Order: sequence, then C-alpha cells, then structure tokens
Amino acid sequence: MEGRLRWIAIAAVAPIAWGSTYFVTRHLLPADAPLWGAVLRALPAGLLLLLLRRRLPRGAWWWRALVLGTLNMGAFFALVYVAAQLLPTSVASTIMATSPIVMMLFAWLLVAERPRALALAGGVVGLGGVGLMLAGGGAPIDPWGVVASIAAMSMSSFGFILAKRWGGDVDVLSLTSWQLIAGGALLVPAALLVEGAPPVLDAAAIGGFAYISIIATALAFVAWFTALRHLDAGAVGLVGLLNPVTGVLLGVVVAGEVLGARQVAGLALVLAGIVLGQRFRGRRAEASDRGPSLAPPPSRTRRGYARLAACRSPRRSRPSPTSSTSGSAAAR
Repeated sequence: MEGRLRWIAIAAVAPIAWGSTYFVTRHLLPADAPLWGAVLRALPAGLLLLLLRRRLPRGAWWWRALVLGTLNMGAFFALVYVAAQLLPTSVASTIMATSPIVMMLFAWLLVAERPRALALAGGVVGLGGVGLMLAGGGAPIDPWGVVASIAAMSMSSFGFILAKRWGGDVDVLSLTSWQLIAGGALLVPAALLVEGAPPVLDAAAIGGFAYISIIATALAFVAWFTALRHLDAGAVGLVGLLNPVTGVLLGVVVAGEVLGARQVAGLALVLAGIVLGQRFRGRRAEASDRGPSLAPPPSRTRRGYARLAACRSPRRSRPSPTSSTSGSAAAR
C-alpha cells in the first residue's frame, strides 16, 4: 500500500499544477495570443527535458511523437488557453473532471484495462460534482469556452492512454520531451499565420510563462506519465479530479470569485469521488488483481514432483524378497 500511496502522490502533482494554470493564464498572460501561448508553454519545457535526458526519437517514435504531441500538448494547450480566457477559473477547471471516465473507456479499448467498479463509481460521483459546480457558478458561461474545454479533455484523455500503450520501452523524460517539442513545433506555423509575430511580454507574463512551462508542464507531465506506468488509468484519472479542486480554491482565495452553495456541494462530491475510487487493499487483494497464479496447488505440486521423481529414477534389478520387505516398511 505504501508503494501505491507514493505513485498516487506523484500523480497528484499534475492535476494540482494544471488547476493553477487557469488562474495564471487568465490573470497574467496575454488574452489575444492562445497559439503563441501554447508554443511558449510547450517548447521551453520540452527543450529543458531534452537537455536533461539528451535522447532523440528513433524509428516509429518520430511519427508517434507527432501524434502524441498534437493530442497531449499542441492542440490541447491551445484549447485550454482559449477556455481559460473565455470561462471563469472554477468552471474551466471543473470540466476537466469528466476525464476519469473517458480515460477509463479509452483504457478499456486500447490497453484492455477493464474499469473497476469503485473507480467507475468514483467517476460518476465526480461527474455529479462537476454538474453541481457548473450549475452553481454566478458568472456567465461562454459556450465556446465549454466546447474548447470538452475538446481538450477528450483529446488529452485519448492521448494519455495512447502514450501508456506506446511508451513502455521509452523512459518518461524522453517520452515527455518528444511530445512537448513536437506539439510546440507544430503550432509555430499556425501561430505565425493566425496571430502574426509573438506577443511582447511584460515581467508578469514572463513570470507566468516560466511557471506554466517549468512547473505546470515539464514537472507535471513527467509526474503524470510516471504514474500512468505504475497505476491503472482509472486510478490516475480519479486523482485528476484534484484539478477542479485546485482551480476552485485558487479562484476563491486569490481571484475573489464567488463560491455558491451548489459549488460547495459539487466540490464535496468531487472529493468524495476521489476517496471512493482510491480503495486501498492489502497484499492479498492486490495479488488477486494481478490474476491467478500460474503455479498449481500445493497438493498437486507434491504429487507431480513424486511422479517426476519416479519417472526419472533408474531401473534397478528386481530386489530380493528381504530387501523388498524392508523397503516397503520404510515407505510406509
């Protein structure tokens, strides 16, 4: 159980950091440059990780990095940036809470991880909390912001499971850096075509991009992909419900956003969903989850060894009646 707690704690780094990006993006970064915002978030983080690991893709990983970089980084960052500018912090972050169930469904299809009953129940409870939190906000909700959030959630959920399926033979630092660099590079032509030159950044924006790139991207994604290698997708996805918790708390404490009664109830349901889905069991229960043992039952094992020994023993000449009698007595 201690090992599981460690990986859950590592997984929690990502949604907590991601939940803070909504506030940072909304209050510190330029509002009219979502594509350049995604580039400035992804490329520095990817280059930093590549500098630490110093490993380039090989073979199929060139096109895999492009696919994963588009799903998890490039298009995802741009959509999240748009959603953060169009929606209140609490609303934008809680939409991402729908990802646990979506991740479980993709994991079932792509990596044959059958959803656990408690994980599904926790996801449903979390979705109930999302519904209450969305309905309870006093600020107007931009429908295009909601569309952007849902698209980002769906693409990243699929991309995370695809990375889990493909990334078993690649270290996490390389896997993350390749995706970030590919996603950021793919956005550069689109950013130049749509938004023109990169925006001029003041000191606050530079600090905001530094935080988002290093903490909420490089560190967060390394922690997330590491946890996906040691936990099932349902467990990691439920830890992701800390994303809306962080967004709501930052929106209330720092930005002074109003937290209504429905949002409080929704927040409680989200936390309940996390606890419900993260059931900690003993070693025997964990061993049963790994499947039946390949070894036969002890009684059958002993009989098998006895038969094997009998077959391998050399044939001897027929014993005399005296030795046969003594041997029978010893056997009994």
